[in-house]
Amino acid sequence: MCLAVPGRVLDIGEKDGTRMATVDFGGVQKEVCLEYLPDLQVGEYAIVHVGFALQRLDEESARQTLALFEELGMLQEEFGDPWEQAAAQAGADSPWPFADGPFADGPFPGEATAPQQVQEEGRP
Repeated sequence: MCLAVPGRVLDIGEKDGTRMATVDFGGVQKEVCLEYLPDLQVGEYAIVHVGFALQRLDEESARQTLALFEELGMLQEEFGDPWEQAAAQAGADSPWPFADGPFADGPFPGEATAPQQVQEEGRP
C-alpha cells in the first residue's frame, strides 16, 4: 500500500533545478519534491505521496494523522525495511533471506571483497 503521509518540512533547497525539501514523517526523514507547492516553507506541514508534496496541512491535523498511522502500524508499513517486513510476515525467526545460509557472511557469488585468485581444475 502506498499512503499519502503528512510530514513537516525541515529544510528546503534545490537539486538539479528542482525545489526539494527534507521532510520529517514522525521520525523518518525523506527527500521530497516541492514543485506542486512552490510557496511551502520550513516548519510547515504537507501531505506527501510518492515523493511529492501535494497539499499544505495544518499542524494539528498532521499530528493527529501521524499518531493514527503509528497506532495502526501504517508508518512502519510505509517506511520500514521491506526485507524485515517480508521476514516477519513469513514468520522467520532470523533476518531474511540468508541469515543462516551459505552466504550469511558474504560475499555473494560474483561479489568479491578483496582481490581473489581463481584456480581452475588442473591449474596451479
